[in-house]
Amino acid sequence: MALNFQNSDTTPLRRVLLVLLLVVSLVMVTVYAREGADGPLHAVQNAVAAAVAPLKFVGTSAAAGADAAGESLGNATADESTLSGLRQRNAELTEQLAQDEELRQENERLRGLLDLKGTYDLDGVAARVVGRSSNAYSQTVTIDVGESDGVDTGLTVMGSTGVVGQVIATTGSTATVRLLTDPGSGAGAIIQSSRAEGVVRGSLDGLLYLEAVDADVVVNVDDLVVTSGLGGSYTRGLLIGRVVKVEGSPGDATRRIVVSPNGTAGALEEVFVVKSPVADDAQGGDQ
Repeated sequence: MALNFQNSDTTPLRRVLLVLLLVVSLVMVTVYAREGADGPLHAVQNAVAAAVAPLKFVGTSAAAGADAAGESLGNATADESTLSGLRQRNAELTEQLAQDEELRQENERLRGLLDLKGTYDLDGVAARVVGRSSNAYSQTVTIDVGESDGVDTGLTVMGSTGVVGQVIATTGSTATVRLLTDPGSGAGAIIQSSRAEGVVRGSLDGLLYLEAVDADVVVNVDDLVVTSGLGGSYTRGLLIGRVVKVEGSPGDATRRIVVSPNGTAGALEEVFVVKSPVADDAQGGDQ
């Protein structure tokens, strides 16, 4: 027979306590319903509500903070995407502006060549410079026209303001131009105002020097110097440059006459190759 150690005397006590709790509950419900808002039970209720309110606020704030953080993160992602798009668009516009400026400058240079062609009534072909010599003793440029374009050695080459050199070698599609500033170059020249003749030569310093001019000829700064056509090396009557300095006086055999060049290897981008002489030599005297 199994032993039962449970105390059976506690059962009536539990029933009594349960009855008492039910009675107390009914009494409290009745009192709560009948008392006003200032009653003791309402006061206890308000105190408990005040005690737990901070906990409810913390929970609500945490939820709101999480929502705000998520929204901010979304906005940050959207803003970064917008900025990236703006940066790309700005780069595209900058590149387009640079291209437009290049085209504008090229058109301006080509317009200068066309004006020169019209002024001297020349027949020839325009060309782009596609190569340059890096040797100071050989100032040459390579242009993108050659024998197939009717270009031959000995032809005069002009920049937008006047003579810059002469073709010295050709291939089917290119030509080499020796500039007037080359130390080995030489061109028969005339001082436009006095019609005194001389020879323009290049130098290592990039300037032109007018030599072999009669010592008694008066030469002034700003006198224009044009090609004489003597020797057939250059087309006659084309502008070579302007006198910028005269070292010495008339009668001085050591006098040096410095002439500004129309172009240097580093500055030339487009040129005009002259295929025929000027229609009227007198046109050179009007420059």
